[in-house]
Amino acid sequence: MTPKNMTKFYIGGAWVEPLSDARMDVENPATEEIVCEVAMGNAADADRAIAAARAAFDAWTVTPLADRIALVKRILEVYNAKYEELAQVMSTEMGAPITWAREAQAWAGQVHIESTIKAAEQMTWEYMRGDTRIVHEGIGVCALITPWNWPMNQIACKVAPALIAGCTVVLKPSEIAPLSGVLFAEICHDAGVPAGVFNLVNGTGPEVGTRLSAHPEVDMVSFTGSTRAGTAVAAAAAPTVKRVAQELGGKSPNIILASADLLAAVKGGVEGCFGNTGQSCDAPTRMFVHRSQHDQALVHARAAAEAVVVGDPRDTATTMGPLVSKLQFDKVQRLIQAGIDEGATLVCGGIGRPAGMNRGWFVRPTIFGNVTNEMTVSREEIFGPVLAILPYDSLDEAVAMANDTPYGLAAYIAGPVEEARPLARRLRAGTVNLNYPAWDTFAPFGGYKQSGNGREYADWGIHDFCEVKGIVGWGA
Repeated sequence: MTPKNMTKFYIGGAWVEPLSDARMDVENPATEEIVCEVAMGNAADADRAIAAARAAFDAWTVTPLADRIALVKRILEVYNAKYEELAQVMSTEMGAPITWAREAQAWAGQVHIESTIKAAEQMTWEYMRGDTRIVHEGIGVCALITPWNWPMNQIACKVAPALIAGCTVVLKPSEIAPLSGVLFAEICHDAGVPAGVFNLVNGTGPEVGTRLSAHPEVDMVSFTGSTRAGTAVAAAAAPTVKRVAQELGGKSPNIILASADLLAAVKGGVEGCFGNTGQSCDAPTRMFVHRSQHDQALVHARAAAEAVVVGDPRDTATTMGPLVSKLQFDKVQRLIQAGIDEGATLVCGGIGRPAGMNRGWFVRPTIFGNVTNEMTVSREEIFGPVLAILPYDSLDEAVAMANDTPYGLAAYIAGPVEEARPLARRLRAGTVNLNYPAWDTFAPFGGYKQSGNGREYADWGIHDFCEVKGIVGWGA
């Protein structure tokens, strides 16, 4: 099941032939089979999409707010009608188990559109301060560059608030998992998005992403991806002083208090780390446990890992699919080997595919114990199902190690909430999760330090796409 427009771009309200003749194979990472080709754009394709977005901006940004919200509601209606198709294509393009694709991947796009609509309806868009009218209005033409690991989550988190704010957009989804991005463009077309308000161009970061970031007619870039790529986006955007919002890498700590229910806390931490095959930027990949409980924590962690079902993503019993590509597979293998070479205790997993698998980019769910803060598995973002467990002697030591990272996207604490609350204030992260709470799509999402800037979700995302104007003398 693949969208019909994989070799076209959506520009100015129509599916158009690319100016570039480049193509890229799209692989199913569970089978290593090529499912289709995707057109790969160049700078000229990006320019054409930017021109369409610029031409549409003046009319769209003064369209009444109620009409902009109504359009996003229509997008949501079409999205819901194609929900199963979205789940199927994400299972195909990234190897997500079909149950996970339905209950997490497709759901994430749905719930973020819903949350953005609700936030927009409740948000104060204009108000008086003395004789000055304070107005929030769309920043302009926005380039949206999204990743492969949560395709609909990140597309929805950018497109919905941008359109409601009164911006026009050019979306460049990841070329690694482009099926869902093309399907989302078809959804926008079917929903009746005005010509040029939403545009899509596929391509690589160095080719299309760089052009979008540097183009003088682009007012903002919203980027989600690696810290390395994020710095390149910021550098390309700097000469034109455009706004850049970034959600980048992470190496999130998970502090398990000595007073916590150790079995439940470790089990929840393993499941959080291994979800989405470990390919989440906010995954709790560093687990800190009191030294007196370390050995028992390893027993619980191994049991949790053994409960993971690695297998065919089409099987509803499967809980872990493959990594997205050979490149990702090779990186994870290298980092698992580094953990072994540096002397961490291999609790389970290790290098190579799981037993009985000889194709697909499947890896063994891996846990290391007796990890020190200097080891590679504790420092580098692995982006795979690899958990590092580090012992601590005091909470001050745990906090120091947790914060000793260039990242600051998320953090986790497990234990009595009255003990966790003061500790949460000491962690340098954009989101601190206490006792593995439900996903809050109204909470601000974004990072400290090299995990980025700006905040997404609901009204936080809307504000990122707005300028603030003061009309002085309005009330005189």
